[in-house]
Amino acid sequence: MHQPLPGQPFRVAVPDSTLADLQLRLGRTRWPNEPVQAGWRWGAKLDYVRRLVAHWQAGFDWRAWEARINGFDQRLIEVDGLKIHTLIEPGSGSKPLPLILTHGWPGSFLEFIDIIEPLAHPERFGGSADDAFTVIVPSLPGYGFSDPPPSPITPRDVAALWHKLAVEKLGLTRYVAQGGDWGSAVTSWLALDHPANLAAIHLNMTGLRPWTGAGAAPVTDEEKGWIARIQKHLARETAYQQIQGTKPQTLAYALTDSPAGLAGWIVEKFHGWTVGGEDRDPPFDMDWLLANVMLYWLNGINAANWLYVSIVEGKAGALKAGERVGVPTGLSLFPRDLLLPPPRSWVERAYDVRYYRVFEQGGHFPAVEQAPLLADEIRAFFRDYR
Repeated sequence: MHQPLPGQPFRVAVPDSTLADLQLRLGRTRWPNEPVQAGWRWGAKLDYVRRLVAHWQAGFDWRAWEARINGFDQRLIEVDGLKIHTLIEPGSGSKPLPLILTHGWPGSFLEFIDIIEPLAHPERFGGSADDAFTVIVPSLPGYGFSDPPPSPITPRDVAALWHKLAVEKLGLTRYVAQGGDWGSAVTSWLALDHPANLAAIHLNMTGLRPWTGAGAAPVTDEEKGWIARIQKHLARETAYQQIQGTKPQTLAYALTDSPAGLAGWIVEKFHGWTVGGEDRDPPFDMDWLLANVMLYWLNGINAANWLYVSIVEGKAGALKAGERVGVPTGLSLFPRDLLLPPPRSWVERAYDVRYYRVFEQGGHFPAVEQAPLLADEIRAFFRDYR
């Protein structure tokens, strides 16, 4: 990327009046009751959310987060009529490899805040500039500071936007991409539909479901066992998908009006998809969690939730007969993810798998929970595709 960056330069600058209104709302929180010894079993634990809101009122410094975000070059790049907030960190050395990182829900571009500089400037962290990436972090439509779409869209639609962003707007002739959660689906569709300029992809969650109907190889016993486990696991974890995918507008009134309600809705996932089943705090810094929640508070969560319509309608990640990602794919999977890591044979039905590893610990948000490890995995996998 040697050409001038496209789009409108952007800096985060939230009005004082918006922060003052937030403080008033936090102070007027109307708290629910809770079953005896509930812990996290029935949702976000009352004691934890009380402590989180108290910190939001008295200890959290949004202006410090603004300054940290504004330390990076940011652009609003128009693609198909939508202004996409894109953070860009040019890499070190003479040939940094362009890398698109795509976040998910209920995360944001802040998931990657701790790995952007190590990926762009590895020599500053004990590595080699030969491994440098130009890091490109777009926010999904309706997330953070990206425009909302006019109506619900699919991750496949977002992949088409990312292709235009990469090739038409940023002028990339060769690049790589990485993602988890929705980012894994978007990255996978990008590889399936627009492979020409995409050298390889890396995922920390499988984004596409292979075809298992007529003509597919029989499902193995190992795969059947995994399917049974994941169906049992997801039975208690995916009610939010049904709500967000069927009645997002109804949910939006509460989540747009109550910051405590929004925080409870979001942070429960950071617990359940990382240390679910344990009665302890989510293993994330409260300041980071609140900065992430702030991105949903400032511009609303409603449009972000619309992606879940694609799950309910069966358009999120199901491959048809004969479809398979041909772009080289690496997977670094974590045992406590929302989607329990599938057997390699299952993944190979949908992807050209060149690297597959399941770690002994970790969950759905490795870029936050295990930033150095994920950065090392990304760096090592893409080394063969420069």
